[in-house]
Amino acid sequence: MIAFLRGDIIGDDGDAIIVEVGGVGYHVLPSAATKAALPGSGQVRLHIHAHFVTDEPLRLYGFSTTSEKNLFQTLLSVQGVGPRVALAILAGIETEELVRAIATGDVARLRQVKGVGGKIAERLALELREKILTVGAGVGAKTAKGKTPAAGAAPTSAAPVGPLGEVYGALVLLGYKPAEIDPLLEKLDETKQFDENVRSALAALRRG
Repeated sequence: MIAFLRGDIIGDDGDAIIVEVGGVGYHVLPSAATKAALPGSGQVRLHIHAHFVTDEPLRLYGFSTTSEKNLFQTLLSVQGVGPRVALAILAGIETEELVRAIATGDVARLRQVKGVGGKIAERLALELREKILTVGAGVGAKTAKGKTPAAGAAPTSAAPVGPLGEVYGALVLLGYKPAEIDPLLEKLDETKQFDENVRSALAALRRG
């Protein structure tokens, strides 16, 4: 399965680009953010999601970062969300705002995204919020400030508890690994709003 491409752009038909790798041209549909950042020509590096549906040709979707690719794949896990809708969501709302809307069940905000109807907005809010809460709600091996519980405590998972649990769950939902998230927990303030902490965490992860 194709997961990454590095090659030269040799064509652009508006929605898709042609990337030549080793003499082979790959037809890639990039996200709006990725497309806007691409050079008009020259070498590019793209993280690829290869999507195959029976009786349809294989389609390649390209992303400049693994986090955007992971978010795209997370959106695809929601019933009724296909690649085109997932791309429309990524193009129609900032990542931080999307996570906030999902985490708070803000269906009205999700419905404002072009291509997202009422049923899909409800599914996004329900199914993905449940994932956030599942990851961040359980009894964790860390407190909300990332400290290990006292000796003799019952064995637990590595997810934090308290207000930062949902932040942790949201970042996992976006595809970040616990090893990337854990160092940030001590720097976050559990008294701040969820979306503010998510914004701070994402900014730090992007810098890293």
